[in-house]
Amino acid sequence: MNRLASETSPYLRQHADNPVDWYPWGAEALTAARELDRPVMLSVGYSSCHWCHVMAHESFEDFETAAQLNSRFVPVKVDREERPDVDAIYMEAVQAVSGRGGWPMTVFLTPDGRPFFAGTYFPVRDLPGVPGFRRVLEAVDDAWRNRRGEVEKQADALLEAISHHTRLPAPSVEEGETRAYALVVAAARQLEARFDPEWGGFGPAPKFPHPTLVDLCLLHHRLSDEDSSKQMAEQTLGAMAAGGIYDQLGGGFHRYSTDETWTVPHFEKMLYDQAGLVRTYLHAWQVTKDPRWLGVVTETVGYVLRDLSLPGGGVCSAEDADSEGTEGRFYVWTKSEIVDVLGADLAAAASQWYGVTDAGNFDGRCILRRPLGGPLERPAEIERARRLLLAARGERVRPGRDDKVLTEWNAMFGSALAEAAGATGRDDWGSAAVSIAEFLLSELRRRGDGRWLRSWQDGRAQHLAYASDHAWLIELFTRLAELTGEYVWLERARQTAEVMLELFSEPGRPLYTTGTDAEQLVVRPVELTDGATPSATSVAAAALLRLGALCGDVELTARGESLLEAQMPLAAAQPLAVAGAVTSATMGGDGILEVVVGWDRRDLLGTVRARYEPNAVLAWGQRTDSVLWEGRTEALAYVCRRYACQTPSSTAEELEERLDTERALDRSRFFAARGT
Repeated sequence: MNRLASETSPYLRQHADNPVDWYPWGAEALTAARELDRPVMLSVGYSSCHWCHVMAHESFEDFETAAQLNSRFVPVKVDREERPDVDAIYMEAVQAVSGRGGWPMTVFLTPDGRPFFAGTYFPVRDLPGVPGFRRVLEAVDDAWRNRRGEVEKQADALLEAISHHTRLPAPSVEEGETRAYALVVAAARQLEARFDPEWGGFGPAPKFPHPTLVDLCLLHHRLSDEDSSKQMAEQTLGAMAAGGIYDQLGGGFHRYSTDETWTVPHFEKMLYDQAGLVRTYLHAWQVTKDPRWLGVVTETVGYVLRDLSLPGGGVCSAEDADSEGTEGRFYVWTKSEIVDVLGADLAAAASQWYGVTDAGNFDGRCILRRPLGGPLERPAEIERARRLLLAARGERVRPGRDDKVLTEWNAMFGSALAEAAGATGRDDWGSAAVSIAEFLLSELRRRGDGRWLRSWQDGRAQHLAYASDHAWLIELFTRLAELTGEYVWLERARQTAEVMLELFSEPGRPLYTTGTDAEQLVVRPVELTDGATPSATSVAAAALLRLGALCGDVELTARGESLLEAQMPLAAAQPLAVAGAVTSATMGGDGILEVVVGWDRRDLLGTVRARYEPNAVLAWGQRTDSVLWEGRTEALAYVCRRYACQTPSSTAEELEERLDTERALDRSRFFAARGT
């Protein structure tokens, strides 16, 4: 058993019995490499990564390969979900060397941490165009021993390439509101160019959900009233919900689709995908009132709370793609298996509904899906079949579950859940969101000084939290303040915001990934663009603007606008690469809408929450010292911008009228900025 046995990451512990003499990332490994004069072989992956498992079985469990690694290298294993800083730095090296990235990530480093050769999955034996892993080890070892000068030169070049990606392009000349709306227009036009009009989504296979891009479509529709952007959103959401990427029996989304029709997914399920898609489908329901989208929200939340939640409030990170050694085995069916569960008559109806055939659509078996454009709401007969099939599937060997709790992903899901609870009136969802927040407050802060930590597993938390963790915590606490009307959540949001700005910010820059108190890496990483989730800076900017408006804190508002400004050069150059920043940009200036509702007017609360108002904040419940509450009457609702208010509303109809007026104002500003 190697050094990984005591780690909190289930992914690292999966490798504890390897014959490879693994180190976790840290000073011990780099010191050993320096003293032994060996390169570091860094392997980065995560627990639900299929090809990570394949490479582990082929190479890291092989005694001859392990002997080669142990005698010539210092092997280091990293869970990318626990250490996104390490992952981000060396992924830049992989992309610089190969032009693409992915996991498992395999990077060879000098003892001071500079990368000099990098790749992703290496097969156990040579394949056409891809060398086998042992051949790679031989070549790297030879270069290190006999061509050290070339290695040093390559390490310096790759380090410069990594550093280059932390630099911003020159700023554009447009400013303020005009620029924000121009970015939304530019992003919408680029989405139209990439849109698949038949199957939805943006770009060819493999297709990822990209909820931020769908939200951009909905925002553009709200501002422009153009049907084309709403149609792109609905076509994409409908195709995903009908496809195999959506778990038709248990709810929730797999990571991505390998084909253009959303049929064959990579079967892992990630918490951050559920969080992003719950929010996007919720917004689509608010815009259209189409019950299909609320159904997807309900089933996805149900999946997370049923299968990923831990006692006490934390939520697990992911479920694997594999079970019983086969990807997707847990989810796929044969026609005969369905007959065995349902009987002939009900099986015939279910097979027709889910497209089950004798030939199958995935290695002779069937991934359940609905036809594109077909109804998603299940008739009673099909719902009965679904429940029976789900129960039968529950008897199978489940995919492995990564039960570490990540602060960022939990805060992301809790935030979406709080927003959904308010919009739908689901008190149980609200209670679950509060439980997640309380778990994080209890378990993910360092004893003594309260420093936020990144990862928790089995009673132990470790790794200093990153900018993204803090940004999503501010968003979560602010959403809970809006949901519950309790001041304590605003106070927690403010405290977290102060820490985030102290540890991660410098004037005129996006947030650094790591804090000033963190381990010093070869470069201090900055997350400039969106990945599977929006960048920390775009999340933080929006969260600070919302929090500043609710608290009447001009300093927080200014810091949010400063973070927006830092992203604008890149947004002007590549709006879809920073879609989160583009959506946040409309919140700057006079973009935030402030709504204050008296304590006993739950009818007026429901009016606000049912609408798609992406830039609105809602104050109600406990009064605070914010200027939002000055002179307010309990029985009325107030709609304001920068504390300048319309006539108070005493009825839901009046409040709808005030909100519609503000929406019309947004549209007039949008068209004025667009020049039409």
